[in-house]
Amino acid sequence: MTAIVDYGAGNLTSVRLAFAALGHEARVTSSVNDIEEADRIVFPGVGAAKSAMENLVRLGLVDALKKAAGEKPFLGICLGMQILFDRTEEDGGVDCLGLVPGRVRRFPAAGGCKIPQIGWNDVHEAASGNRVPGLGEYYYFVHSYYAEKGPYTAGVTEYASVEFTSIVQKGGIFACQFHPEKSGAAGLELLKGWLERC
Repeated sequence: MTAIVDYGAGNLTSVRLAFAALGHEARVTSSVNDIEEADRIVFPGVGAAKSAMENLVRLGLVDALKKAAGEKPFLGICLGMQILFDRTEEDGGVDCLGLVPGRVRRFPAAGGCKIPQIGWNDVHEAASGNRVPGLGEYYYFVHSYYAEKGPYTAGVTEYASVEFTSIVQKGGIFACQFHPEKSGAAGLELLKGWLERC
């Protein structure tokens, strides 16, 4: 069973429908038991980091998610990727899950680029050579904050004169800043590849 984690910050229907389009049933849940019993975890997210972390604590999901991320395939999407890191600048600074080392920062006002980034952008291979599927494609982004590049950066994208982490991979964790569920054929192909690798 694939569990899509509902912590009040997810783009849940679009994510579930994307998996359904691939012929794969996924369950939306906020149950610790479902997360523990699931074969794979999808951790989506839109909105603000502070309220997201508060909801995770309130629902008692933090320990279950940390355990799951170390034991089974784990897909993070957008805010669900950002709060895998140690800390974000959003909301005056928020400690996150600490599953991936690094920080999340706000885009600078540079080069006439509008913040947030809303729209299509490409993802290419990081200098680390940590090659993963989906590189070289264009995906749909909506975000004002970005994860700095680090040892687990697998894909990078440039916006507002910043090259940032758009795909991260660490053990069973695979996470993306963009929304594959809103990225047409390329996004569905990325989700299909993730399911096949699982």
